[in-house]
Amino acid sequence: MSNGDDESADATADGEVDAEPEGAEDADDNADGETEANDGEELADVEEFESRLDAVEADLEDAETETDLDAVEADVGAVEADLEDAEFPVPEPEGGEDDETDDDEEPEDPKEPLEARVSDLRDGIEDRRGPYGEDVQSAAGGAAGTIRDTRWTRDGEPAVSEAVSTFLDTSGDELDVEFAADSEEIDALADSVDTVGGTAADGRLDADDDAETIAALLTAVDDLESALEEAEEWGDLEIAEQLTREGFYDRLTAENRKDFPPELGVVRIAEAENDPERILLALEYLDSDFMQENCLDALRRLGPEEALEPVQALAKRRDVPAVEVLGKIGDERAVDMLLDFVDSGNPPLQKATIRALGEIGSEEASQEIANVLADDEPAVRSVAARGLGLIGDTRAIEPLSDRLADEEEADEVRASAAWALVQIGTERALAAAAEYDDDRAYTVQVEAKKARKATA
Repeated sequence: MSNGDDESADATADGEVDAEPEGAEDADDNADGETEANDGEELADVEEFESRLDAVEADLEDAETETDLDAVEADVGAVEADLEDAEFPVPEPEGGEDDETDDDEEPEDPKEPLEARVSDLRDGIEDRRGPYGEDVQSAAGGAAGTIRDTRWTRDGEPAVSEAVSTFLDTSGDELDVEFAADSEEIDALADSVDTVGGTAADGRLDADDDAETIAALLTAVDDLESALEEAEEWGDLEIAEQLTREGFYDRLTAENRKDFPPELGVVRIAEAENDPERILLALEYLDSDFMQENCLDALRRLGPEEALEPVQALAKRRDVPAVEVLGKIGDERAVDMLLDFVDSGNPPLQKATIRALGEIGSEEASQEIANVLADDEPAVRSVAARGLGLIGDTRAIEPLSDRLADEEEADEVRASAAWALVQIGTERALAAAAEYDDDRAYTVQVEAKKARKATA
């Protein structure tokens, strides 16, 4: 009988091997310089990709025309496509079993730095492209927007006109086209600058063949923008100078110059002459709390329709005096905005808002105000009742009657409810108020007697 060692020895002696030792196939592959993935596909070579990318970078550096850049971009695309399909060997963690390493730290994927280089190449190609006629159009459009959107002074407008004229002449020489503005008006000047941009972008300019022309046009736009920066615009003036040029101080004379600051005197004169425009100028330009307060006081007394938009802009910031002015103006366009403040939880703002809605008189606000009859603050409930009376909506009769009938309600609120019923003035409303002509509260009795007299 022989053991396994004898059989192994005999097989070796005869020169026959029944099976390769474990790992022999890998050893042969490594000897031939080939590495295969688990699925049999050949693994990618990082150095090969790096070499290809080095070559593309060199080509990009040497590129001079759009055609050269197109070729470089095609090469980048080929590398990127191959990189997407490539499988790389999985890196082994550094260090041995005895090394203290972070178990959560994964080795860097070899594909990531290659992808980063591809991305950098694409950015580099875009940086090298152009400029194009479309770039002239974009730059000219920006300058035209500056011309339109800026408020120029009387001295600034001629400077803008001269700058545009120079730009049109230069651009016309470069493009062999005659450009001219239709008039000296600001919009016409801006339109003419846009026309130059549109002409440059209509396909007549080639990025390679007409590179010098495109560069000259971009320089002309830069010169135009520099000239626009030098032209005097409204914001360059001091506030007093702006107001002077607006004619704000024209009505101020030695005889009527009684107040300090003089702007207060102008506001008071404007109010006396029913001239809201000057008051609105002061409201726009003078941001001191003192002048804002005096301007709003004057507008509240005048209640001019012209003040709606600027005052509404202030009221949106929960400015109570501005809300009060909206009530005096009485324009229903303010109702939607004011309704947001009715149940704000801010009693001063609520009271001002409800009064304003009552003065405007829109029945659209009736339900929102009626809801406030249950507010925690008696003063707010009282103003809500009076607001409903000012509006005069008959749907408010029932909730007002309920307030009046509530013996636990504050007399201030009950008196306001009785007043509101009298203001509504229908037979049903007057009858509901007249029942309380012997009420415990004198203020309620007064309104009840008015109602009874009206129904007699």
